[in-house]
Amino acid sequence: MITIIDYGLGNIHAFVNMYKRLHIPVSVASSADDLRGAKRLILPGVGAFDHAMERLNASGMRPVLDELVMLEKVPVLGICVGMQMLAKSSDEGSLPGLNWINGTVKAFSLAPGLKDLPLPHMGWNDVRPAPGIGLFKGMENDARFYFLHSFYFDCEESSSVAASAFYGQDFDCAVAHGNVMGVQFHPEKSHHYGSNLLKNFAEI
Repeated sequence: MITIIDYGLGNIHAFVNMYKRLHIPVSVASSADDLRGAKRLILPGVGAFDHAMERLNASGMRPVLDELVMLEKVPVLGICVGMQMLAKSSDEGSLPGLNWINGTVKAFSLAPGLKDLPLPHMGWNDVRPAPGIGLFKGMENDARFYFLHSFYFDCEESSSVAASAFYGQDFDCAVAHGNVMGVQFHPEKSHHYGSNLLKNFAEI
C-alpha cells in the first residue's frame, strides 16, 4: 500500500491514478489518523518552500510522519518541493525543513557563473543515477525526466546522492539515505520513466 500525504499541495490525483494503472494499492492521508500503519509514503509538493512547510506543520501530520520515517523507518519519497522539504533549510525561505537528509536547498540564481541561466529549469533532462539505486532499477543507462524548478538540493554527503543532472552545472536531482528518498523532477509528468520509478519505489 502506498500512502500519499495530502497537506493541500501537490498533484495528489495524478499519483493516485498512476498507481491504479500499475494495479498497486494506494490511499490518501490528510490527517494523523490516516497515516497510522502506513508502509510507504509519498510526500508531493509544489510552490514555495516556506508555504509548503507551513501547510505540512499545520496539517497535524508532522509528529506522526517524524515517528514513521525516523523511528519506524518507513520508506518515504519526496517529490519536487517535497524533496526539498527533506533538507535542513532552503535559500527560498526561513523556516527549517524536515531535516531527514543532511543537506540544504540552494538557488540556481545564486550559484557562481549561473546568474544569466534561464529560470525556472523547465523541461526534459537526462538523469544520471548512482550505481545500485533501487528507484532507478532498469533505467541505469536510460533515465529522462521532466523538471520545473529554480532551486536544487545540495547534499552534504556524497553517499546520499541518488542521481544527478546538468543545468549550467551538475546538481543533485535525487537523494537517498536509508529509507528516505527524494526526486526533484516530476514522475507524474514523465511518462513511462515516471511510471517505472513509482513502481520501483513500491517494490523497495
